[in-house]
Parts: sequence; C-alpha cells; structure tokens
Amino acid sequence: MPLSMMKAGEPGTIKRIGGRGDTRRFLENLGFVAGSMVTVISHMGGNIIVNVKDSRIAIGKDMANKILV
Repeated sequence: MPLSMMKAGEPGTIKRIGGRGDTRRFLENLGFVAGSMVTVISHMGGNIIVNVKDSRIAIGKDMANKILV
C-alpha cells in the first residue's frame, strides 16, 4: 500500500521505494529506505507529514505514492 493511503498515527515498515533513480536517491537521503519504520503524523492539503528515523518530514502526495509500506 502506498504511504499516502495510511491514516494519521498509523505506523508501518517501508517495503519498497519506486520511481526513477534520482527520485529513489532523493527519498533515501531523507531516510526513506526499505526496512525503516515510518509513522504518518498528519495529512494537510495534499502534503503528508511523516516521522521517519526520529525526524519529521513533509512530502507531497506524489512522492508518498512512490513509497510502499
């Protein structure tokens, strides 16, 4: 299931990162790597705030669709 479909407060484990090479590298540099725990904090106007590796990060819905949990 894509990260964008998770509900606020729901934890999950990242299974796979989709997208092209540069998009995958960008997400990996932010901490989105396979096997990492991620928790959705909130959904706000098409953006999603997530907690990954003890950091809060806001990403767009299009990027969140590339992260499978």
